[in-house]
Amino acid sequence: MMPRTVDEILQHADELAARFEDYEPRAGDELDPVALASLREAVAERSEAERHMVDAVRQARAAGLSWSAIGGFVGTSGEAARQRYSSRVA
Repeated sequence: MMPRTVDEILQHADELAARFEDYEPRAGDELDPVALASLREAVAERSEAERHMVDAVRQARAAGLSWSAIGGFVGTSGEAARQRYSSRVA
């Protein structure tokens, strides 16, 4: 099951980042070390981007922006934005 809440997404991203960070390719592995390094970097960037998004939503709410306005900026409905971020910005 895919994570749905921001907390679940962040936890999942952190878990994936830790798995990639702890992985050390061996000569016998069939995995491309360059591809793995790229994936590791992308997971870390996504995790950081989600943290930045939560901070930005928190700041927007503190400045009085409605959930509808925030949803418009993040590409969702206001209700979807509220459901996704409200527990993280309170």
